[in-house]
Amino acid sequence: MTLRANLFCKRSALISCMLLSSIAWAQSAPVKSSAVSDRATTADAHATASPSPTAHDDTFVIGKNDVLAINVWKEPDISRSIPVRSDGKISLPLVGELQAAGETPLKLEQNIATKLKNYIEEPEVTVIVQQINSQKFNILGMVTRPGEYPLAGSATVLDAIALAGGVRDFAKQKSIYVLRQNPDGTQTRLPFNYKDVVKGRNSAQNIALQARDTIVVP
Repeated sequence: MTLRANLFCKRSALISCMLLSSIAWAQSAPVKSSAVSDRATTADAHATASPSPTAHDDTFVIGKNDVLAINVWKEPDISRSIPVRSDGKISLPLVGELQAAGETPLKLEQNIATKLKNYIEEPEVTVIVQQINSQKFNILGMVTRPGEYPLAGSATVLDAIALAGGVRDFAKQKSIYVLRQNPDGTQTRLPFNYKDVVKGRNSAQNIALQARDTIVVP
């Protein structure tokens, strides 16, 4: 083989190697991009997830049957998840029985810490309501499943009717109302026109329910 032919063969081999490398890189690049995209999507999902309940809450009032997560820093034998009993109390090691129903998580934290000071120097206590089972509403009358239901989140009158299976035939859909308990013991009657609300009218009547509300579907 001549010198010129030998150089031509070497040049062709070099070009082939470069082309193969370019193709391999192009095929692998989208995979890397996809992986980055997947990680970004996962991060976005975590960022938009519902926030966890917070400790030191001084607004929510604990009720019977609520489940509490009680954590005492560096004391795993005392920390635990515990339901509030029907008498409104809980029991903890070193603390004994303690009233929980009617207290806020912040107040209960303080009460537990006070009891523990006899045994632990500067106890750090957090109380989080894991499950809210004490807040309920009633729905009566011409619905498929009347009864008492747990109040979850910002449920509305329309949500409650759907939860109860919807209104039955011959229900007076324009005359539904909510009975709300006032702090002084009286009741307020709030009208709800089902036909209007489902058609997008009078949406202000579709109020968020409160604990102990009673929906009457005549």
